[in-house]
Amino acid sequence: MKKALVTLALSALAINGFAAYPDKSIKFLVPWPPGGATDQVARILVQPLTKELGVSVFVENKGGAGGNIGTQAFVQDKPDGYSILMATSSTNAAGPHLFANQGFDAAKDFTPVVLVCTIPNIMVVPATAPWTSMKDLIADAKQNPGKFTYGSAGIGASQHLAGAQFKTVTGLDIRHVPYKGSGPAAVDLMAGHIDMMLDTGSLNNIKAGKLKALGVAAEKRIPELPNVPTMKEVGVPMVANAWYGVMLPAGAPKDITEKLNAAFNKVLKDPEVKLHLQSIGAQVDGGSVADFTKFSQSEIKRYEGIVRMSGAPRE
Repeated sequence: MKKALVTLALSALAINGFAAYPDKSIKFLVPWPPGGATDQVARILVQPLTKELGVSVFVENKGGAGGNIGTQAFVQDKPDGYSILMATSSTNAAGPHLFANQGFDAAKDFTPVVLVCTIPNIMVVPATAPWTSMKDLIADAKQNPGKFTYGSAGIGASQHLAGAQFKTVTGLDIRHVPYKGSGPAAVDLMAGHIDMMLDTGSLNNIKAGKLKALGVAAEKRIPELPNVPTMKEVGVPMVANAWYGVMLPAGAPKDITEKLNAAFNKVLKDPEVKLHLQSIGAQVDGGSVADFTKFSQSEIKRYEGIVRMSGAPRE
């Protein structure tokens, strides 16, 4: 009798999926190289998520083509909850309006799980740059059209869109230099190989004195840089930020999606996790699956106007 009951219980677990999940390690795919904001956000989450779920959660970086290569690979994975994606506004909202053939459908190929955070773009320049204010930078760029460059994590990345938007609203002639991730771009920026970048992942380098912050593309100053003005304060009428959220491939079971949502929400409420995310300039979000589903779909529509206004070319 006991053996029959055990068999019945195990069968119920196998059919349900929710109770059995997860029972092996989970890959957290970051479609950008190490070092950038997307990678930083994911790595802040993996250890507490491992503790919460009871299985190992590990980051796998697969960069290239503005986040598209890794994301293309991700949508081919099984929607069983063992492969999760750190989706971004670059790949999953702006991308459809920047690439004629992105390799996936941002509206149909994903199961949204939770919105993690948003981070504003910050105008950063090398620590050795002669500019001490946004006014200095703009004046110098106006006197030397075509001389200066701005870097980005790649075509369609938040740095690219923010830089294109900056060019549009200021009328400056500065050249775009795309990289395979914001980490490599930041390395070249600190070395002085490029002149500036509107970046979401440079706060630690600013605090370390390796980069100078001239302006924050947010509605108001951020607590981490209280002495750095907003772009609007210095006469540049723009707001530009990036969002980061967790997604599964399309067709993921509702119970697994909800279990992951609950785990991420619990982790995001942890004071230490919140402090770590805020230390890189992030505003912590969270919320329901329905919230993020509605948000991510609306962002695809909203970014059509942002891309058009930025003047960024379609690839």
